[in-house]
Amino acid sequence: MDIMRGYGQYCGLARSLEIVGDRWNLLIVRQLLLGPARYRDLIEGLPGIATNLLADRLRDLEAAGVVERRLAGKGNAVEYALTQWGSGLREPIESLIRWSTPLMGRGPEGDSFRPEWLALALPALLGARVKIRTAATVGLEFGGPSYQVRATRSGFEVGPRDGREVDATVRGGPACVLGLAAGALALADAEAAGMIEIDGDASVVRAVFAA
Repeated sequence: MDIMRGYGQYCGLARSLEIVGDRWNLLIVRQLLLGPARYRDLIEGLPGIATNLLADRLRDLEAAGVVERRLAGKGNAVEYALTQWGSGLREPIESLIRWSTPLMGRGPEGDSFRPEWLALALPALLGARVKIRTAATVGLEFGGPSYQVRATRSGFEVGPRDGREVDATVRGGPACVLGLAAGALALADAEAAGMIEIDGDASVVRAVFAA
């Protein structure tokens, strides 16, 4: 690691930022928290990053022990994954997602959005404030690929629709769904304003989003 990037402070935050504080580093970790990925998958999942910059960041994160390279299945294809230590960044990243709630209400405003990012955001937001008594599954539709929220007593899982029956489906924009998950937007208000549509059992949606 380049010593010129150091803060010269014997502080846990300073030393952590020396590793993950550079631009794009935490977003690379975000993608790898969703699962191991090949280089081209990371390029696709990180709109706006230059290929040479991604290569540099991956090299730095690997040298620091946050990321590792390994063979992906059969053949010689290489994928990147978080090390056990790198996976420990899930908690601080989830805390930052919750902290970001006031910044998300204004919507994308032209920024890129990928539904897969909700697979990390929604469990972070819902898990901090919602206690589920009965398992339920809510479909999510944003006008692209369909996703689902699977809620159980052990927590929340978000991913692409897997073909199983859902109890209800919510159609709306990502800002609305994030607002509901964070508790910053009431379900009744979102429905009254035409921001979302619900098909199926609305009581399940209220239970999952603690609305």
